[in-house]
Amino acid sequence: MVRLDMKKKRSFARFYAIAKEKHIDLSEHKETLVSQFTDGRTDSLREMTEDEYEEMCDCLQSGRPAGMSKEEFRSELRYLRSGVLKRLQKLGVDTSDDCMVAVNNYCLSPKIAGKPFGLLTLEELRKLIPKLEAMLKKKRTEQPKPLRTIPIFINPNQLPS
Repeated sequence: MVRLDMKKKRSFARFYAIAKEKHIDLSEHKETLVSQFTDGRTDSLREMTEDEYEEMCDCLQSGRPAGMSKEEFRSELRYLRSGVLKRLQKLGVDTSDDCMVAVNNYCLSPKIAGKPFGLLTLEELRKLIPKLEAMLKKKRTEQPKPLRTIPIFINPNQLPS
């Protein structure tokens, strides 16, 4: 006879795959993460509700902060990406390419962001805007170097007639 009250065994493979991909040390952070997404109710993955588990995985995967709705996240991400792209365009980076090759190459520089544009988190985008603003300000204040003039002496007696 099959018992109907048995709990369905849940797989936590998604959580472990995301943690591996994001290089999250689960021995140090798993209980804290679980507690954060259950509002302190538990620090055990098994005791999380399905909704709490999905929320945690979604946030870890997308970089969305806990407590921020998906709509708010998308809106904020769109706003910050637009701000970064506008500044990159002013710096002379080609932002019109659908593949974003020039933008990604620019962002990959360790001095800029160190990773492709599409993988930048909200916090990284927020930090990048003032950095780009400073670069733009420096670009505006730099005066072109004056041309060095070299005197040319012409002897009027040697001019063609």
